[in-house]
Amino acid sequence: MPTQLDNALEHIIGELTKEGQPFHCKTITRDGVEMPAFAAAPPTLAHYFAHFCNEHRDTEFLVDGDLRLTFGQTYQAAVCVAESLARDHGVEVGDRIGIAARNSANWMIAFMGITMAGGCATLLNGFWSGDELAYGIRLAECKLVLADKGRAARLEGTEHGAKIVLIDHGVPSDGLSEIWKAPESFDGSVAKAMLGRLGADDLATILYTSGSTGQSKGAFSDHLGVVSGVMNYVSQSAMAKVLLESQGEDVSAQPCALVAVPLFHVTGEVPLFLQSYAIARKLVLMPKWDAREALRLMDREKVTYFVGVPLMSYEIATHPDREQFDLSACKSFAAGGAPRPLEHVTKIKEAFPGGFPLLGYGLTETNAVGCGNFNENYLAKPGSTGRASRPLVELAILDDDGKPLEQGKVGEVCIRSVANFRGYWNNEEATQKAFTEDRFFRTGDLGYLDEDDYLFIVDRKKDIIIRGGENITCIEVEDAIYAHDSIAECSVFGLPDDRMGEVPAAVYRVKDGKDPVSPDELRAFLLSRIAPFKVPLDGHIWQVHEKLPRLGTQKIDKKSLREDYTRQTASA
Repeated sequence: MPTQLDNALEHIIGELTKEGQPFHCKTITRDGVEMPAFAAAPPTLAHYFAHFCNEHRDTEFLVDGDLRLTFGQTYQAAVCVAESLARDHGVEVGDRIGIAARNSANWMIAFMGITMAGGCATLLNGFWSGDELAYGIRLAECKLVLADKGRAARLEGTEHGAKIVLIDHGVPSDGLSEIWKAPESFDGSVAKAMLGRLGADDLATILYTSGSTGQSKGAFSDHLGVVSGVMNYVSQSAMAKVLLESQGEDVSAQPCALVAVPLFHVTGEVPLFLQSYAIARKLVLMPKWDAREALRLMDREKVTYFVGVPLMSYEIATHPDREQFDLSACKSFAAGGAPRPLEHVTKIKEAFPGGFPLLGYGLTETNAVGCGNFNENYLAKPGSTGRASRPLVELAILDDDGKPLEQGKVGEVCIRSVANFRGYWNNEEATQKAFTEDRFFRTGDLGYLDEDDYLFIVDRKKDIIIRGGENITCIEVEDAIYAHDSIAECSVFGLPDDRMGEVPAAVYRVKDGKDPVSPDELRAFLLSRIAPFKVPLDGHIWQVHEKLPRLGTQKIDKKSLREDYTRQTASA
């Protein structure tokens, strides 16, 4: 039965989407299927930035160490970047321009400048090794890659075909000097001209996602998809604001969020970074996660909203120094990217009685939109990712043939909206498999809808480990293990972990007649080939001397191995 909060939120979003209201929707046809789309949304990210940075031009926006920028200053910096990218580096509409750098104000300005020059912001995973970065660059056919020193060093000696342009952090005119045109050196800017050229169907972003095939895929989106995903989040924020006002809450303070998740992930890019322009939200950056530093910044800047992978809000709630800091301004502790253990929900509510834990469910391919579970509803159903996010999202539980299953039955979770990505770059086969005939995206997650239309995820079809929000494909780690000449067979799987949700683990057997390979030696070998977060930790690599168990199909029985080693590690 719908809760009182469910009914209130349904009423509010119903009012906000009426004709003449800010989130009124029209019906458009996309790939032959009719879908709702916002009637008054900006057509592109370039228009979105121009409109909201002008509307909030004197409001503080970015706090990055000692650097503080208003929306207007941030936009002017992006204009200078767009000018240089087009004039000095020959960027044209649709060119893929990679960003390989840690979080910073200059990362955000570079993103803006790329899209305002007509380019496609290609968000390379900053945790990747040099070979993995090079693969991502080759896959997207990047013309340029804007890289900070750390990532540029990793790329040395790799083959990727792009021009590497060094960027740094700090004052934009210094850190972005290689892609900077001083404002006094041009009149009619490229950014202004592009507002008349760019359209909703033009390429906007490529983000990377891991699939069961092991290699990252480049999920590309047009401007309509990205802006729609952003504005769907804005409508949810507007809904929450109206609800709080109706309850007598004072919501006059500027919203403020801590940026503690990678901007190259969709959670950091869409609901956190891009949404902030429309809601005039201040963003406070921290270059590397540290729970105590997060507490300090949240106190100093009066952060009102926190989002991260589940372990982050849990570490804040349980930190021994928590009582030294005033976090009373923070009303929302959101999580995405991985399931949140039920114990975490209780701990967060106990630590911050004036706020609420929240949970969102979305994917790279859906531009982060999907479901949301809020406040009292989340406390009542902490195992659920919530209801489909109105007004754009259509949620379905389908069987293998793409047919709907009755309520309560477990099937594949599928999402349809105008915010969905357009496909995987240069991978038509994977693109075709990702969608049903009527354009539902197959998430690869198994779940069911309860009697209140709340989604419960119960398993994954894809062979993926989610470590603290980072997707790791088992087959990719297995391939790296098999690259060792002495390995006869192996299996990689996820094990439960209190902090990370899951961590990778591996079992292997050495070929007969080969010298033994210790777990430490294998781990060192893997660290030389793949990103460290994908490598099993000490104590999570086991050598066996008997053949690994097999299924009737002769595939390694990964499920039984996972169950056995889960029991072993739990008892240990």
